[in-house]
Parts: sequence; C-alpha cells; structure tokens
Amino acid sequence: MISYLCTMDNLLSEIRKCTECASSLSHGANPVLSASAKSKYIIIGQAPSRVVHSTGKPWDDKSGDRLREWLGVDDEAFYNSDNFAILPMGFCYPGTGKSGDLPPRKECAPLWHNRVMKKIVDPQMILLIGSYAQKYYLGKSAKSTLTETVHHYNSYLPRYFPLPHPSPRNNIWLKKNKWFEEDVLPVLKELIEF
Repeated sequence: MISYLCTMDNLLSEIRKCTECASSLSHGANPVLSASAKSKYIIIGQAPSRVVHSTGKPWDDKSGDRLREWLGVDDEAFYNSDNFAILPMGFCYPGTGKSGDLPPRKECAPLWHNRVMKKIVDPQMILLIGSYAQKYYLGKSAKSTLTETVHHYNSYLPRYFPLPHPSPRNNIWLKKNKWFEEDVLPVLKELIEF
C-alpha cells in the first residue's frame, strides 16, 4: 500500500492541516513553511511573525527583508522552493510574551522536520537562524552563546551555517558585533549559489 505521505506535496499539505498545538496558540494554527524535493538550502528559523501568520508567506516581514539581504538574493530566488526550503522550529505564530514573540512551539520540529528533510534529495547546507534552531540541530557542539556559535560558524561547515536572527530587535547585537557583517556575511553570500 502506498503511503499518503509519499510525495513532498502531500507531506506539506498534511503539515499545513496540522492542529497539534492549536489549543495553545492565541491566534490559532496556520502552519507556514515551504520546501521542494530539490531544495538546495534549508532555512531553519524560529517561528512565523504576526505578519507572516496573516499573509501565510514565510519571511514576509522586515526580518525576511534583512535575511534576503544577508543571503544576497532577491524575492524571486528566495521564494523558489527549489532554492530554499523554509522550515521554522515552530510552524505557527506562537503569540506575544513580555519581551516580544513567545518561543516557537516545541512540537513542530520533532514531529515534522525529519520527515521533510528526508524528502529533500541533496541539500547543500542548512542555515540555522537563532538560538532555538542552533541548540536543536547543533546540540552539544553549539557554543555557550549564540554570539560564540555564530563567530565559530566555519567549524560547522559545510553542513550547517549558524546565523543570528535578522529581526530589527537584533540591531544592537549587530552594532556590537561588527565582525558579523564584515567577515561572516561575505562568506555566506559566496556559499549561496544557484
């Protein structure tokens, strides 16, 4: 018997119907992700923003504008799922807490990530954006802080490339860590090719 989840399209359709943690989401379930069996790069972020929750389009906000700038790609290249698979740690907007958005829900990554990644034939690199993605994927090899992990990005190549979150909330981090834009981003742009 052929499994319902035999293709990437069927799997993505299944994920978009997921309501695993809907009762814990103040804005309801609306899984936002994108992938293709041919995706060259996998972007593991945190969770959709309130804007992305309403549009249903991954990284369709100020953070996404900055991320595309960091990658050196335009919207057309970014939203081509043969170029980039977009798998947040939590697929739905988690709601707002005291100091910004709540952390991504913990159910999504263990439930879905491996299943999606198994469908991607030959990914070139996985971009780990923010501490949640880095802790989940790097485990004990992650440094004690995000800054250290990003600073030692080359020790995770060629499989992983850790990045800070491109949110405007991280402007202070970017100002304090000039080496990121001067030394790290040129390497990232060089590695992203189609």
